Amino acid sequence: MNRKILLPEVQGYINGHLSADVQRVALSKSPFPDVTAQELAGQITAKKRSEKKLPTWFGREKIYYPPLISIEQCSSEPTAAHKSTLIKGEQLADLTGGFGVDAYFFSQRAESVLHCEINPDLSEIAAYNATILGADNITYLATDGIEYIRHSTTQLGTIYIDPARRSQTGKVFMLKDCTPNVVAELDMLLTKASRIIIKTSPLLDISAGVKELKHVSEVQVISTRNECKELLFIIDRGYTGALMITSVAINDIIKTISFTEQGDPAAELLNEKLGTYLYEPDVALLKSGKFNSIAAAFNLKKLDQQSQLYTSDVLNKEFPGRIFQVEELLSITNLKKQKNLSGNVIVRNYPEKAEKLVQKFKIKPAADQFLIFTRLQNVGYGVLKAQILQYY
Repeated sequence: MNRKILLPEVQGYINGHLSADVQRVALSKSPFPDVTAQELAGQITAKKRSEKKLPTWFGREKIYYPPLISIEQCSSEPTAAHKSTLIKGEQLADLTGGFGVDAYFFSQRAESVLHCEINPDLSEIAAYNATILGADNITYLATDGIEYIRHSTTQLGTIYIDPARRSQTGKVFMLKDCTPNVVAELDMLLTKASRIIIKTSPLLDISAGVKELKHVSEVQVISTRNECKELLFIIDRGYTGALMITSVAINDIIKTISFTEQGDPAAELLNEKLGTYLYEPDVALLKSGKFNSIAAAFNLKKLDQQSQLYTSDVLNKEFPGRIFQVEELLSITNLKKQKNLSGNVIVRNYPEKAEKLVQKFKIKPAADQFLIFTRLQNVGYGVLKAQILQYY
């Protein structure tokens, strides 16, 4: 950590160049003898990336930013704030602390927080920023969190851990293949805290993760702006009850719905005319895998067993996902006769890609108009012309 970056004139330069070409900044001669051009470019890039993701940090003077990868990998403020509501007890340890976003929000609810980060530079940066943010109940240790907690005699309420994938190839991975190996260390961790919260990539298969672990009370699927961000495996010492799968859609408001893992009863399929409204679930809801339970929870009918779209004559804005008002159902034959087609194309359970359909039918973009290509029970493939009423 180069503290010369915190000098007023350097900070002024960084703030004055947030709209500059960072490549040009990096290749230019630095105007400061103790700060390189590469360091200036790195601070500018990381600060710019933080503007929407970390507005609390962005809005404070003299924040020191880490390498960009740490900003990309850390939690956003809305997801970190939500996670802080899940902790138990007054003492918490974040064993993979990173830039410290999660630890900061944990500190708003816990009496004390331990932030362990094996990278000493990142630990120093997080500790320094905590003083700027006024978070004085966080202890920072530049150490291996697993090894520290192994030898600690302190009993904690919650341990939080975000293991990193060792392999970046392929879409499927196992928790045992991450660092640290939480599967191998779980028994030890459960002797140190009554609750363990494990954050993983949304690419992890929920069922596979549950099978690797024990005492999982809940799995939360978290999304923001219809983009799946992370999975949380919540483990409670000695828990043997039913597993809950919870979808958490974080937007201007948070919409949460939980299902038990046990089964997914058959949904009522569309067998009459299409309803006035079409419902498309948020990605967090879809990741839960409870496709039929979604229909039951919101009193909807599925368009088709394999089409994860739903319909009703009732408008329910509590639904986590997009809602459309259906204007017309067209057959593919009728669509071919249409001229000057416009709309945003959505493809769900349909054998062609959206890009190809746009070219094929010469569809022009439109603001709130949608053309939804899908399959309907007892109808077959069709196209729904619809206006969007709700995005999230």
